[in-house]
Amino acid sequence: MAESAAQPDLPALPVTFRPTRTRVVLLSVGLAMFATITAIALLLENLGPGERLSFIFTAALMSSVLVLLSRPKVVADEAGVTVVNLTSKRRLEWAEILRVNLRPGDAWVFLDLSDGTSLPALGIQPGIAKEQAIADARALRALAETRGTGDHHH
Repeated sequence: MAESAAQPDLPALPVTFRPTRTRVVLLSVGLAMFATITAIALLLENLGPGERLSFIFTAALMSSVLVLLSRPKVVADEAGVTVVNLTSKRRLEWAEILRVNLRPGDAWVFLDLSDGTSLPALGIQPGIAKEQAIADARALRALAETRGTGDHHH
């Protein structure tokens, strides 16, 4: 069997792409912030119970925003791709993905779809770990090219 130099190694399916480093940072910051604000709420002696609660509620709210920001991922399996963004989740067949784009300066990957729209995939973002994002985008692109059914009109 000839070595296929052109094709990058395809990851074994199912595979999940998510910005692990960004996620760790966000969740750590969220936890630290929650702990700090809660501690302040408990340490300030002249606060009533309601004020303490509102402090803790605010801390929980701010932490949950960070948890939400850490939610995006892209899951690829035999049948297709599930793109989980901040508030949405979308299931795609391989054939629906025409192109996987990660242009210099893009905050995340964009998937060009067969219906003419472009779907941001926040699960692959170069923010903190650029090489990781580029490798993930390449892997997803290779999967889309091998799984998608032949019709590659540009």
